[in-house]
Amino acid sequence: MKTLKYIFSLSLILIVFINCTEDDNDLSFIDNVVAPSNVTALFQITQDNTGLVTLTPNAEGAVSYNITLGDGAAPITVKQGASAQHVYAEGNYTVNIEAIGITGLKSTVSKDITVSFKAPENLVVTIENDAALSKQVNVTATADFAMFYEVYFGEAGNDTPVAGNIGETVSYTYQEAGTYTIRIVAMGGAIETTEYSQEFLVTAILQPLASAKAPPFRQTSDVISVFSDKANYEYNLSNDFFPYWDQGANWNVGEFKIGNDKILRYTGLTYQGIQLGANIDASGMEFLHLDVWTANSNDAKISPISVSTGEKAFNLDLTANQWTSFDIPLSYFTDLGLSMSDIAQFKFDGAPSGGTIFVDNIYFWKEPSNYVPLIFDDFEGNGNITTWAGDGAGLNTTFANPYVNANNFSDTVLEYNDNGGQYANVQFVADSKFDLSGGKSVFTIKIYVPSSSITGSQPNQVSLKLQNSGLGSNSWQTQTEIIKPIALDTWQVLTFDFGSDPFINLDVNSPNPVDRTDLDKVVIQVNSENNTDKVKAYIDDFKYGTTPTADAPPYAKDGFEGKGTITTWAGDGAGLNTAFANPFIGQKNTSPTVLEYKDDGGQYANIQFTVTPKFDLKAKSKFTLKIYVPSSSITGTQANKISLKLQNSGLGSNSWQTQTEIIKPITLDTWQEITFDFVNDTFINLDGGSPDPVDRTDLDKVVIQVNGENNNDKVIAYIDNFNYHN
Repeated sequence: MKTLKYIFSLSLILIVFINCTEDDNDLSFIDNVVAPSNVTALFQITQDNTGLVTLTPNAEGAVSYNITLGDGAAPITVKQGASAQHVYAEGNYTVNIEAIGITGLKSTVSKDITVSFKAPENLVVTIENDAALSKQVNVTATADFAMFYEVYFGEAGNDTPVAGNIGETVSYTYQEAGTYTIRIVAMGGAIETTEYSQEFLVTAILQPLASAKAPPFRQTSDVISVFSDKANYEYNLSNDFFPYWDQGANWNVGEFKIGNDKILRYTGLTYQGIQLGANIDASGMEFLHLDVWTANSNDAKISPISVSTGEKAFNLDLTANQWTSFDIPLSYFTDLGLSMSDIAQFKFDGAPSGGTIFVDNIYFWKEPSNYVPLIFDDFEGNGNITTWAGDGAGLNTTFANPYVNANNFSDTVLEYNDNGGQYANVQFVADSKFDLSGGKSVFTIKIYVPSSSITGSQPNQVSLKLQNSGLGSNSWQTQTEIIKPIALDTWQVLTFDFGSDPFINLDVNSPNPVDRTDLDKVVIQVNSENNTDKVKAYIDDFKYGTTPTADAPPYAKDGFEGKGTITTWAGDGAGLNTAFANPFIGQKNTSPTVLEYKDDGGQYANIQFTVTPKFDLKAKSKFTLKIYVPSSSITGTQANKISLKLQNSGLGSNSWQTQTEIIKPITLDTWQEITFDFVNDTFINLDGGSPDPVDRTDLDKVVIQVNGENNNDKVIAYIDNFNYHN
């Protein structure tokens, strides 16, 4: 039994935080309009036995609050950021706080409070190191006649207490492990407070507690493994993962295991590496993957070493106390002159020297050139699903595609016709039970839902459910489900991954889907169940297996953090810096580095890059980027806009003659995301006789221009997260 030390002292203000979660009716999966969340309230009670309470509510997304005081007094309304005062008699009360968002959506919380003028008694304190978070300490305190408590965690330079409601837990993360004096002060409405203090040893977690995420299932032709104990990727067992390269006294390595998962551990890392049992020809691969964990703030480097061309290093930017995954484009190394055809070794360097890293899942990989799912149906007569059935929904698996466009050229699709069935869906039973392990957990569909077909107010969504058909009409009792929102009036690809997406088990006691072996039935449902609303949907290209091809050459992605696939950025009359410190870090863009675009008055200023091979706009038609243009950087009267132009670089200085262009307006002084879609957006062909961009195969150059051309006005822009995608 701990001995509690009671110390009575004077204090002026009592503070209480009330935490809650948002209403269960959160519809954020429908659109971006949500009810206020993380509703809190600050209660300040003057400690002079008057019962004067100051109430300061707060919430994310709230503009005002309705507060029912709980003592019969009239409710009060408080604006966001403001406070209200009320005098309570000694007693117990339930205070209700209704947070109201700008759209009228609401979230409500209730809190029982006690106004007492007795000093807190029977203070009991629990102090524990967090089991999963390094150097985090959790404190819980209970006491009679107390409303809240403050914890002084005793770290030098930080005298600010952390407050929490009595009976709830407060947490604090120390900079360093060690022994600290932790002091807890319990407070009620009386002048006196009650204290407890304890010397406590704060510990650091120095090794991962869980394995890195298992690699996805890949065909053997699409991967060359170096080391991966959790994947189905076989690697050369003669690889030496701990060779002695004259590291001297700093040489400290060893194998580490989590369960049956073997992991490489490099301790006191100056340099260490892997000596391959046989040279690897990775020239046909596209990426190098690895997962790295560190307990410290240190980083590291990895260098593939070629027999013919030496070594080139890639900086591994690590996050302490978690696995960091890397998929490094091999073009990063080949652009530096490294041959990928004769890789004999890998080297790891500490940055700075001396730290410890854990490494797992090292392999080369490429996107599958011929993705073959395990179960599929394209509704063109190609597939292995023979048991499609409608359950309360009409079903036609050979329906003429009513919306043929570049997003779906198929002639026939599946028609889903819910005429008001309460539990309408379409379904099929596989020939054998699903094995969702090893990355074989992914289902994809294309879907088009015309808005004109919908009645009622159900959310626009698609549910994919897995069940055990062996229970017949009771198969629904075994259900696990993933729900995805949908956009109306467009073809889109939806992916349901039972290995990584949030899922709902109807029976909460059921295990994780990837650990189950009883599932063999697929149920697809549009716009939810238990209603009589109507909806039509058109479904195509059902696939089950591993993660399907999500991208195809050419690749054009750049977050300007040193990991992009674009290596040919160039300025043409505009200054260009692809590693510029983000001057406007905020909620809309937290990236530390961005591309700086600086037009100092060049008549045709722009930035540009080329790709290999040429763009196939039927496969991928969209270019997306983030942009920030400060109004203070602009001169002249040009319209605030951004142009994305595609050209044929083969014409050299005359490539502009082949140009097709999309222009979008921009808003100043804010980060915004803009998408240029050469299938659905309005485009301008410089040569009026050129075909639609989607029908061209000569385009390989991207030109980005801010605020127009043929002028000498100035503008600075910051660009981030460029992506070419489907």
